[in-house]
Amino acid sequence: MEPLLQVQNLRVAYASARGDLTPALAGIKFELAAGEVLGVLGESGCGKSTLASALLALLPGNAVLQSGSVLFESQNLLAADQRELRSIRGSRTSLVFQEPSSALHPTLRIGQQVADILAAHTNLSRQAVRRGAQQTLETIFGDDASRIARSYPHQLSGGQRQRVLLAQAIVCSPALLIADEPTASLDPATQREILELFRQIKVGLGISVLFITHNPLLLDGLADRILVLYAGQVIELGTAAQVLASPQHPYTAALLRSVPPSKIGVVDMCTNAEEASASYRLSRLPVIPGDSLDLSQPAPGCRFEPRCSQKMPVCSTSEPELTAIDRSHSASCFKFSAAR
Repeated sequence: MEPLLQVQNLRVAYASARGDLTPALAGIKFELAAGEVLGVLGESGCGKSTLASALLALLPGNAVLQSGSVLFESQNLLAADQRELRSIRGSRTSLVFQEPSSALHPTLRIGQQVADILAAHTNLSRQAVRRGAQQTLETIFGDDASRIARSYPHQLSGGQRQRVLLAQAIVCSPALLIADEPTASLDPATQREILELFRQIKVGLGISVLFITHNPLLLDGLADRILVLYAGQVIELGTAAQVLASPQHPYTAALLRSVPPSKIGVVDMCTNAEEASASYRLSRLPVIPGDSLDLSQPAPGCRFEPRCSQKMPVCSTSEPELTAIDRSHSASCFKFSAAR
């Protein structure tokens, strides 16, 4: 089957007031199948939010699209006009923002804010729109849907507001949902509830999801595959089981080591949770040395080389390509390109 989403050689830079360009995405390439959940993992500043904006042609004014295409249902969104994009955004694609407080209208009731999305993208009657919005809120909130519909955003908790954004995102039954750090501002208990909603959406509605996060914990049990970004480049891509249990790029491995072992079942080397918890309390978590690459001053070689514990002489002079380790797992590292 044709992939739902195909991203090819996507390069985006940001222009300063003086006109200098700082690269943000450098040749991003991947595909997303219908009904698949792809986790996009990386630390702050790696290009995750730029990628989310680029996929929906929502880049800010100082962004420069240098090359590439975003084929959604075989249509290049980066070449579409505003009329075409308006018909796609919210209808066939949707975006869940990181901060619901700034995404919801403060003076409109929740029911209206969900209904407005459906009314803008369908020819349904007013009654059918209200009924569709209520049904979507019931999917997300269950028996509490009516109270939520009558409420204003300030009357809801942060987790409830995030659920409202999710209701807005799915009310038109889109094919693709992009979630940009949707649990970043939530407490752990609420994070688990939001993740369970995403799992229900995946199974019950069959919507493809691009789930962006800096936390690998959130992808275990949710993502089918994981794409790891570093300094604007894809440095590892594989199934969730492969990436979490057997990371091949030194950055991915270092990122997973920085997470408490009791928190990631697939990479927990302890024999039981009690041992893992005790081990965590008695030891310091390892950190990745150094700082992220300053993209305004690009240097030759691998972008992770200054922080890499496995670097080789070639890493400082040449840039590795994404190389297949097996049919479903690739990494951008000379460990594998040299072996070929």
